[in-house]
Parts: sequence; C-alpha cells; structure tokens
Amino acid sequence: MAVKKFKPMTAGTRWRIGNAYAEITTNQPEKSLLETKKSTGGRNSSGHLTMRYRGGGHKKKYRIVDFKRDKHNIEATVVSIEYDPNRTAFIALVEYTDGEKRYIIAPQGLTVGTKVISGDAVAPEIGNALKLKNMPLGTNVHNIELNPSQGGKLSRSAGSSAQLTNKEEKYAVLKMPSGELRKVLINCFATVGVVSNSDHSLQSMGKAGRNRWKGIKPRNRGVAMNPVDHPMGGGEGRASGGQPRSRNGQYSRGLKTRTKGKGSDKLIIQRKNGKKLSK
Repeated sequence: MAVKKFKPMTAGTRWRIGNAYAEITTNQPEKSLLETKKSTGGRNSSGHLTMRYRGGGHKKKYRIVDFKRDKHNIEATVVSIEYDPNRTAFIALVEYTDGEKRYIIAPQGLTVGTKVISGDAVAPEIGNALKLKNMPLGTNVHNIELNPSQGGKLSRSAGSSAQLTNKEEKYAVLKMPSGELRKVLINCFATVGVVSNSDHSLQSMGKAGRNRWKGIKPRNRGVAMNPVDHPMGGGEGRASGGQPRSRNGQYSRGLKTRTKGKGSDKLIIQRKNGKKLSK
C-alpha cells in the first residue's frame, strides 16, 4: 500500500498523511455479511460512564469476518478488497464454488481473481489456510489459532505476521511480531502471508476532528487535574506529577502487568526483550 500527503489547502489537511487506498476495489460492502454495531459512548448497562474519552463518531456496520477458515478443500475466488472501519487491516470478499461468500483478512499481494483455499495440507501460498505442521520453515503467517478449531487470534492487525522458525513433536515455534519466541500447537491453522495495509502506522490524522469521527474524544492530562481527580494532579506551577501513572495509581513505566505463573508461560521460549524464561 501507499500513503499520500495532502496539499495544505486547509488547516486540517496541512499535516494530514492519509491512506491512498490503492488496493481497495469497491466501497460497497456485502449486505449479507453486515451486522449492526451499537455505540456505547463509554457507558455500561446501567448508563454509568466506565470508560472516559469515548463518544460520538460515525455510525458503523460490523463486517462478519471468517477467522476460522473452516470451509476446507473448497476453492474460493477473491471478489473484492475492501476497507473495514472496525480494524486496521483490509478485508477480502471471497466467493466459494458453491456460491457462499465470506470475508477474510486480506494479506499483502492478494488481488481480485486470485484463488484461495483452506485445508489440512494445501499448498502454502498467499491467502491459503493450513496447519502449521504442513508449512515449510521460514513461512510468514497470520491469523494464527492458539487452539485447534478456535479461530485465528494472533497477528491480525495491519502489517503484522509471525515467522515459523522450528517444529517440534507437538508444537511449532513462532517468532511473533514483538520478537517473542513462543510455541503453538502444530495442528493449529494459520494463513500464509503478511497482513495488508502495512503503512497504517505512517498515517497522521491532521486534525482533532478526524479522531472525533472515530468516536475518540479529547484526552486531558493527569498533571492538569486536581489532586482529587488524579494521582499526578495538583502542585504549584507546572509540576510534573512524579512517576507517570494511571488514574487508579498503576505505573505506566517499568511495571510488569503479566500475571505471575500464567499457564502459557511454559509455551514462551523467549520474551520480546530477549530474556529467556527459566523452566
């Protein structure tokens, strides 16, 4: 994909760097795969505000994406590449030979007319979904299952992928986008390729109003609040507020938030910081 820098015709476009949407082929989603999506405005079922800085935004429809890829050994043709307002990656509409249509996460290089298929031992080509045990080492994969038949959970955002580095008896070793080395059951399905829209992180909103369209309200700083409102509030002049922390006092730097003794610790070979876990 590519990004484009807008001419400064207005104040809002002066700093805007947007998506060129060169891969997108249509702006009309498949109606049979749409669901209504309710906006909460940060309120819970009682109507109380539980998440600040949310509200407004443009109405959206949810696209039903097939993360399981459980229609095995039936070939499908890519009909269109589409924008999805609910995720950073693009999605692809595929039509199977029996007439059924589904949305899948679109990998880089997938074009209209390409044939994709999922199965136990299909060819490891872009867009195909197969078990990790049948993939060659060094393959980049996305939409990776953590448990068989559960549906893809890992590497689903724009530009992300994991690399298959090794195979053991029960497990495949994957190098995750963070650099972490972890084991995944070798019978889990994954899709070949790197997720599309890799330049998503290079975009710049250009103005605050574009975030309001996304349902994000302005966020005020803790140091600008009073002591009753935030641990970093108060003080004479421009006090820094000490160690940065959240409103409930949780430190934002250096605090380890992973649960000690978590069950998946035994599956992690090396953390993203390069530290190997003791067994």
